[in-house]
Amino acid sequence: MAATNIHIRQATANDIPSLRKLIEASVHGLQAEDYSPAQIEGALKSVYGVDSQLIADGTYFVAEVSKSQSRESPNKPTIVGCGGWSKRNTLYGGDQYAAREDSLLEPARDAAKIRAFFVHPKWVRSGIGGLILEACENAAKDAGFTRLEMGATLSGVAFYRAKGYVGYENLEAPLTNGEALQIVRMAKNL
Repeated sequence: MAATNIHIRQATANDIPSLRKLIEASVHGLQAEDYSPAQIEGALKSVYGVDSQLIADGTYFVAEVSKSQSRESPNKPTIVGCGGWSKRNTLYGGDQYAAREDSLLEPARDAAKIRAFFVHPKWVRSGIGGLILEACENAAKDAGFTRLEMGATLSGVAFYRAKGYVGYENLEAPLTNGEALQIVRMAKNL
């Protein structure tokens, strides 16, 4: 499906139930080659998830397809991807992640955070991630940021590298089930 058939808009609180389903489908469908089942389940319970602060800040986007192009529901637009940027210090993690730090960043000094990107497996490689990333980068730049950084999953590293991000630190996010999730801190200058 061509990227021109996809509409990007700001997420709202009404999207949260659809986002939860999308995140679970994306993680199960796209991360199984990089993480064990225990890591995936632990991450879904303790790290991955909807970040309502991003939605409240107006910095979280959804990609949706119209009813005529939807593979899921022929009667209404379907959310097929999501992702955001943050002006807050938290590098990764949804509402349930205990190590969040939501203090505001200083655009002249700090890097905005690219956060919580998920695409439905049926829509992978259709340009969705690139469209959302472009919206995030433009919005962060408009807010005065000149640098971006993220905690990329192993599954996302190649995508972000192709978009100009450089990995510079390997991290492990501790999970509540005793597992750890390997992520890569990546950055890009705008």
